[in-house]
Amino acid sequence: MSAHGLKFKNTNEFLKYIKDNAIQFIDMNFTDLRGKWQHTTEAAEGLDEYKLDRGIFFDGSSIAGWQPINNSDMVLKPDLSKVAIDPFAAQKTLKVFCDIYSPDGKAYNKDPRSIAKAAEKYIKSSGVADTAYFGPEAEFFIFDDVKVHTQKNHVGFEVDSEEMPDNSGRNYPTGNMGHRPAAKGGYFPESPVDSLSDIRGEMLTVMQSMGIEVEKHHHEVAPAQCELGIKFSTLIDSADNIQLYKHAVQNVANSYGKSATFMPKPVFGDNGSGMHVHQSLWKAGKPLFAGDGYAELSETALYYIGGIIKHARSLNAFTNPSTNSYKRLVPGYEAPVFLAYSARNRSASCRIPYSASPKGKRVEVRFPDPVANPYLAFASMVMAGLDGIENKIHPGEAMDDILYDLPTEELAKIPTVCHSLRSALDALREDHEYLLKGDVFTGEALDSYIALKEEENETYESMVHPIEYKLYYSS
Repeated sequence: MSAHGLKFKNTNEFLKYIKDNAIQFIDMNFTDLRGKWQHTTEAAEGLDEYKLDRGIFFDGSSIAGWQPINNSDMVLKPDLSKVAIDPFAAQKTLKVFCDIYSPDGKAYNKDPRSIAKAAEKYIKSSGVADTAYFGPEAEFFIFDDVKVHTQKNHVGFEVDSEEMPDNSGRNYPTGNMGHRPAAKGGYFPESPVDSLSDIRGEMLTVMQSMGIEVEKHHHEVAPAQCELGIKFSTLIDSADNIQLYKHAVQNVANSYGKSATFMPKPVFGDNGSGMHVHQSLWKAGKPLFAGDGYAELSETALYYIGGIIKHARSLNAFTNPSTNSYKRLVPGYEAPVFLAYSARNRSASCRIPYSASPKGKRVEVRFPDPVANPYLAFASMVMAGLDGIENKIHPGEAMDDILYDLPTEELAKIPTVCHSLRSALDALREDHEYLLKGDVFTGEALDSYIALKEEENETYESMVHPIEYKLYYSS
């Protein structure tokens, strides 16, 4: 296994590996429009060169937002350049990343991974660059207990973790040890305050066994909140790695008798979980974002930032695709709500991290969150950045002040991200031409995605909320 997992040149090489290593099952994994991993499992003994090259037929009408029932046949085609051993399976199992095709052999225009592949192709055809690198930083919470109620007469949730400050006076069978982070006090504490170090280490070990290059792990700002560091890679590979990341995090947590969630804002009154995404463009082995401008950026990098800022509100539909996303994007919790850029200033939505080398020069887009479909989020951001370069969209002057501390009249001049999923979907309807270039996204794919997200939003907006009882019951 290489640093990027198992790779096979052809089906014969793949089948030989299966036989030589007594592999019993092959998990065919693909990603739906929401970004959730789906799978079907094939017995290894039933696979041959013909079946692998032809693909696996399945019912596309059963996947939300895809095919109607009268035209439901779809084909899973394995990408043998991205294969991982499944450490959670009881039997020897390989997980294979798959792309979706129509029976006529064409790549399916609603398949997120195929959209991301089209974006990589467009990068090359644009002449601007030949490679885009992405470095996502996905945060998550680990809870000991989760209860959710959505009945007509019982709506609410309850989450619990020994780390939460509310448990400071709770009786535990083994006693209450009293070591726990305070609200907003979880960044980098040593154990025993950091009670999750071992489970994070296990998560990294598992991810490494699946072919991901890992770098670090640490406790995040909120109690029960964590982050794992993985190495940057190309657009597709980074999106694939996020799917493996989520798979590892949630299954390791489950094996410890705990539950991990990538919800952006699972706890009121404390920091939410983001997915800051570092990105850069390269051509012929040279970094295009390094220069002699502001923060040692090139003009190309500034135009890329200009494209991100211009299209940020429509990007929100992909980078912040849940109703819960907008509970995180509020001032006061380190969330980057202001559409500005700055060197090292974490209150701006686009940050230019310090780098000792031109090769490390990059842009960190800070508003995305980890429920985003990584293929659609990365593809849409690179398309926005390329649009900025192609149309020379300058982002204006950098904002090096702490934006939250600016006077109200100054803040009013700075554009912001969307305040709700509905506003993000409206923005995508109005601003999507940049996504259609090179047929990366199609109008049909955008329509299906918007319709799917509108269903979620309508459910959210029509559900009676517990806070409404507190505010209005006695009115």
